[in-house]
Amino acid sequence: MFRDFLSKFIDYMGKERGLSPYTQSSYRRDLLQFYSFLRENSPTDRDLLGTVDRFLLRHFLGQLKAQGYANSSICRKLSAIRSFYKFLCREGITQSNPAAYISSPKKKKRLPSFLSQEQAASLMDSPQRPTILGLRDRAILETLYGSGIRLRELAGLNLSHLDLANNLIKVKGKGGKERIVPLGRSAGLAIRRYLEKRESLKPKGEALFLNYRGGRLSPRWIELLVKGYLRKVSEDGSLSPHSLRHSFATHLLDRGADLRAVKELLGHSSLSTTQVYTHITAERIKKVYRQAHPRAGG
Repeated sequence: MFRDFLSKFIDYMGKERGLSPYTQSSYRRDLLQFYSFLRENSPTDRDLLGTVDRFLLRHFLGQLKAQGYANSSICRKLSAIRSFYKFLCREGITQSNPAAYISSPKKKKRLPSFLSQEQAASLMDSPQRPTILGLRDRAILETLYGSGIRLRELAGLNLSHLDLANNLIKVKGKGGKERIVPLGRSAGLAIRRYLEKRESLKPKGEALFLNYRGGRLSPRWIELLVKGYLRKVSEDGSLSPHSLRHSFATHLLDRGADLRAVKELLGHSSLSTTQVYTHITAERIKKVYRQAHPRAGG
């Protein structure tokens, strides 16, 4: 019975709330984990969902903390449970939401990792240009850094999403929201050079970026590919494909871009999400000041 409710909930969140397939999959795993906990800790096998109160839920969250889960992961799991019970109440399956008044643990604030402009330039030159896979890899790196799109947005690109005459791409972001993003001259040129030899991979569909068998590159494969190139230009082990998105935003702001314009380019729903990049820029300015000014004190 639980799995029936879970399937209906995931379907509802996808169709009505616009959650991405990735988030739907995460919610499903989180709720299955929660249900497994209930089966181990509830005194009866009957109506497990209805027996949950805030004390049992806090016990579950405490267990997650003891197992070493990060606060960000715990927050997501609590959000999944809260949304699930809200759905169950709406459907008349349960009478109350035990997660309604439980506060989420505070997430540790960390400034995003990013490349210097010199490192970014070196990264773009890392792939071997003469080969089709080198041309593809160069196009991937240039697109991530030149447009600031997310890894999954890049993996989902099709040929029909390209407007190379104007160096624009159409991407589908979180919640299925579409936006038009400028590519920049370098990224547009890299894609054109890749497309000239794309047919040699014997494409099996409309996906823009292909593996050596002609199928769409998976997000996980692209992540490993990009991390391999990042290791060539930096010893920072925390760098990832998302670091190119951070670099895109940081370098724009460093060169005087308007914060609201950067927000639209990144596809953020809230300006507060974008403001983290102003903190990065401010910290860098302070560092330069402390190192260079004779009266900085240090």
